[in-house]
Amino acid sequence: MKKKPSLKDIAKEVGVSVPLVSYVLGGKGKENRVSDKTAKKIRDTAKALNYRPNLNARSLKTNRTKTIGVILADISNPFFANLARIIEDEAFSLGYTVIFGSSDENIRKFDRVLELLLTRQVDGLIIAPPEGSKNTISQLKKQNIPFVLIDRYFQDLDYNYIVADNFNASMLATEYLIKKGHKRIATIGYNSSLAHYQDRYNGYVEGLKTNGIEEDANLVKRVSNNKLKADMHEAITHLINVNNATAIYFQTNTLAEEGLRQLIGLEKDILAKIDVVVFDQNSTYHFLQNFVPYIDQPIKKMGYYALKTLIEHINNPDLNTSQLKLPAHLEEEGMRKNN
Repeated sequence: MKKKPSLKDIAKEVGVSVPLVSYVLGGKGKENRVSDKTAKKIRDTAKALNYRPNLNARSLKTNRTKTIGVILADISNPFFANLARIIEDEAFSLGYTVIFGSSDENIRKFDRVLELLLTRQVDGLIIAPPEGSKNTISQLKKQNIPFVLIDRYFQDLDYNYIVADNFNASMLATEYLIKKGHKRIATIGYNSSLAHYQDRYNGYVEGLKTNGIEEDANLVKRVSNNKLKADMHEAITHLINVNNATAIYFQTNTLAEEGLRQLIGLEKDILAKIDVVVFDQNSTYHFLQNFVPYIDQPIKKMGYYALKTLIEHINNPDLNTSQLKLPAHLEEEGMRKNN
């Protein structure tokens, strides 16, 4: 059997020391002042020799696997799909491999995926926690496992999290509709206790309040994720035909996708009469004749800061907790993206 190439073989071929090769292939070339030319030659030689690092030996020596576990709520959701890509690209540039899992908003599946990632000895975790996962997350904290919550968080708990500023973003969405002359502004959200959904509802209420409009409970609808189509049909029918809503703020892109389908089912040209604004974008909006304004979340920044925070806490577990709420902006027709 042909002998596997080693660091020593690469060093001999390039004409440098073994530690120098180790620095470059370990992603520490720059901090050890290895020139770009030499680093490239080392990497090219390693590739030509079909060198593969012994990850088991490395993890035993450093107690690190250079892998990160990421659990997202629903990978089929465009928001989470984009977030996954951003995290993966950023992690790759820093020498980390990412293992993904999806909870599908199911706590039992979430627990299984989490257990699998922990058995793979990931160095840390980035998690979009589903409803009911608070106790599980608390256990991670007690076990001193580095993690960062993304998109979602738990109130009054000392955990790392990176989220959009849902409260102020919802105020923007609500005030946009008020400026268009609406007073019968409805909102549709999930029937959930998760804090970021509560922030979106509270931002809607505050937007009404600061503009002298009293909240009407008949214009607030909550739907179940596992009965989305039926619940949305009932909500839309009541809001338009019974409660006389003239505008609707959908609190997620998945709600908007089903809600817009139900609206158009009532009347083909209804979006010329009913103004709509959505939290987060969705490619389906582009197929509509009328532009749908949406809250554009800072996805790139969320992914970047989540990974940065996680690696910092992997390298230094004694760091203070990092909690960021990043501003989002309203994307109106004709506006340029600035994220």
